[in-house]
Amino acid sequence: MKRRAFLAGTAAGTIALAAPAIVRAQEVTTLRVHQMLPAQATIPRAAIEPWTKRVAEASGGRLAFELYPAMQLGGAPPDLYDQAKDGVVDLIWTVLGYTPGRFPKSEVFELPFMVTKGEATSVAFQQFVEANSMDEFAGVKLLCVHAHGPGLFHTKTAVNKLEDLKGMKIRGGSRIINDMLTRLGAEPVGMPVPQVPEALSTGVINGTTIP
Repeated sequence: MKRRAFLAGTAAGTIALAAPAIVRAQEVTTLRVHQMLPAQATIPRAAIEPWTKRVAEASGGRLAFELYPAMQLGGAPPDLYDQAKDGVVDLIWTVLGYTPGRFPKSEVFELPFMVTKGEATSVAFQQFVEANSMDEFAGVKLLCVHAHGPGLFHTKTAVNKLEDLKGMKIRGGSRIINDMLTRLGAEPVGMPVPQVPEALSTGVINGTTIP
């Protein structure tokens, strides 16, 4: 039930909907794209990389993209939004829930049972943001927001009923999900997705919420 944003830094600090190409004031033609996931993960492989290729082609060669997965340009996943806002990088893909409280209106799409199907929810989320919460993205050019399908629990031991979650250390991706875990009797542990495999293998957590 996390929602994500794809953001572009802008020299003017204005907010606008996505355009087929983004050209900064100084006519920069190579845009650096920074995000937290490894290059082979679904979002970079099936969404970000194809999108950059389409934009580069549509620009007639005026734009090129350099892709930096897995935080290769430094920082931690919660830093990504400010990296775009401060002009450290040109574009980022991030999870809004990694900066708790920064996007309070947009967080409505984190509530349990808000999500039906990823595509339909993404359309609704985009429309909601455009109508109600663009002010939360001041200082960047917001290209789009999107959601995934209903979230799942991935645990080392079977969870067959709500009571089975009591006392389990479960990774949650946002403050709303962590609040839900607390109400279910679990112990929420906050961490970005890339840290989950090691945390599971070493026993730091007993499970995770993730698509």
